[in-house]
Amino acid sequence: MAATAIPDPTTLHPLAGHDRVVLLRPLVTDPRIEVGEYTYFDDPDGATRFEERNVLYAYGPERLVIGKYCALATGTRFLMAGAAHPDIGVSTFPFTMFGGSWTEQTLDLVSALPSRGDTVVGNDVWFGYGATVLPGVRIGDGAIIAAGAVVIADVDPYTVIGGNPARPIRRRFPDADIELLQRAAWWHWPVDLVTTHVRAIMSGTPADIAAIAREHGLLAA
Repeated sequence: MAATAIPDPTTLHPLAGHDRVVLLRPLVTDPRIEVGEYTYFDDPDGATRFEERNVLYAYGPERLVIGKYCALATGTRFLMAGAAHPDIGVSTFPFTMFGGSWTEQTLDLVSALPSRGDTVVGNDVWFGYGATVLPGVRIGDGAIIAAGAVVIADVDPYTVIGGNPARPIRRRFPDADIELLQRAAWWHWPVDLVTTHVRAIMSGTPADIAAIAREHGLLAA
C-alpha cells in the first residue's frame, strides 16, 4: 500500500477543510504534556488552543500523558494538580498564591502537600463531549468516558464510565478478552500494519486482533 494512503501523524489538521479537528502530538509545546500519534481533539471554537483551554491549573511539575489513537470530543478537560486547594485546616482558601506576608507564612504548608501525580491516559480511549478528568487519574486502554462524565478515580481498561462522579457502566469485553487485547496492543503496531488491518481493528473480535498480532510476532507473552 502506498505511503500516501496512510494519514500523516505530523499534520496539524488531518481533515482538509475541517480546522475544528487537530492532531495533538504536533500541536502541543508544553514539555509536561505527552501525546501519542493520531490522538485528536475536536472543537469548533479554537481547537488549537487545547493547551490553554483544556489543560487547566498546570502550575506544577505533574505531567499529562495521553496515548495513541485517542479521541477527545469538544469540552474534554484535564484538571491538573494545581487545581487542588489545601484542606489540612479550617480554610481551603489559597492564601499562598497572593504573595506578600500570606505567601511567606504559608508557602511551607503548600510545599509539603503530597502531589496527586501525573494524569495518564492509555491508548484508544474515547472521551465524550464535556468530559472532565481530575488530577492524578489513570485511564486504561480502550476505555470510553461518557459525555459529561467527571472522572475522579482510575478507570480500568475497556470500561465504559459515566456520571458525576463517574462510575463504571459496563465492561466492553470479558476479562480474558481484555487481557488478550492488551497483549496484542494494536496501537503499537507499525502504522502500515494498522492500515492493512484497519477494518478488523474497527469491526473484528479480540481473537481476530490477537491472531494478527501473533502472525506478526507482536503478541506479548
